[in-house]
Amino acid sequence: MTTRREAPTGETARPRRTRRLTPLFFARHLLRLAVSLAVLVVASFAMIHLIPGDPLRQMLGPTAPKQLVALRRAELGLDDPLPTQLGHYLQHLFNGDLGTSFFSSQPVSDIIAQGLPNTLSLAVLATLIALAVAIPLGMWGAVRTHKGRRRGTETAFTALTGAAVAIPEYLYGLTLLLVFALGLGLLPPAGLTGPASYVLPVTALAIAPAAMIARLARVETLRELDTDYMRLAHAKRLPPWRLYAVHLLPNTLTATLTMGGLLLGGLITGSVLVENVFAWPGLGQRTVEAITQKDYPVAQAMILLYGALVLVINFLVDLLLGVLDPKSALSAAPARQED
Repeated sequence: MTTRREAPTGETARPRRTRRLTPLFFARHLLRLAVSLAVLVVASFAMIHLIPGDPLRQMLGPTAPKQLVALRRAELGLDDPLPTQLGHYLQHLFNGDLGTSFFSSQPVSDIIAQGLPNTLSLAVLATLIALAVAIPLGMWGAVRTHKGRRRGTETAFTALTGAAVAIPEYLYGLTLLLVFALGLGLLPPAGLTGPASYVLPVTALAIAPAAMIARLARVETLRELDTDYMRLAHAKRLPPWRLYAVHLLPNTLTATLTMGGLLLGGLITGSVLVENVFAWPGLGQRTVEAITQKDYPVAQAMILLYGALVLVINFLVDLLLGVLDPKSALSAAPARQED
């Protein structure tokens, strides 16, 4: 007779995984990614066409003859019905053709190739720095305030990290620019001229995510400090570095690293305004210009690119969480319990 084993008091039973669940888990999330990408493609096409105004009139100028505007519209296929335009858009997209900018006549793929590495470098560096600062800070805050000790430290930690999360990245960028670049002249104010150029934009992007991760790391650490294995480690009088780095740290990283992966996707899209503050040669300035100038091909490609990056990163984070935390709710199916 098969019975369900009960978890010991104060513990959570770890489900026993079988190999056949792994393909189901991967297939379910892969299908979700494919559907999300399909919705994103249609949405990016529809959103651009819902923007009011005539991009061709803006491109050719208000004094351009109507015949020229009509000819150019026919050449670009903008006179076709929307389903026909969508079909052409999908065909070009599957062929790797993202179109040509209305204003610079530059292939959109070249624009992305030039700016994407610089945008990704900002987002990745900001994520790594946020994790490197936030995890030790959150653990320190938890150890200091464990079991209600040092109420003042807990209040200061909560207030400061909460305020840091609430301030937008571009305000951090403006403040850092005014103080350290224009005021003190310690760092380059704009552009990419060397390693020092990364300091201000990366810092502006990393502050809010670091505060958010620190709050999460503190909560996770407080939960782990009350577990049996930590009480046993304390009873053995292990040195602090081994107690916290070897025993505590690995068990607090699952949720923290998951949040870090999700924040990476947010930082890629959130870097648009910060890039404009520092005149960074990424995709931020081109995105803003494309939207304000109604440059359809560039704007469509940027929306699609940013959305696809976020979806792919979330997909990878889900897979990582499924590997690191088999008992999470993201499991493909409940594991069978056997005698």
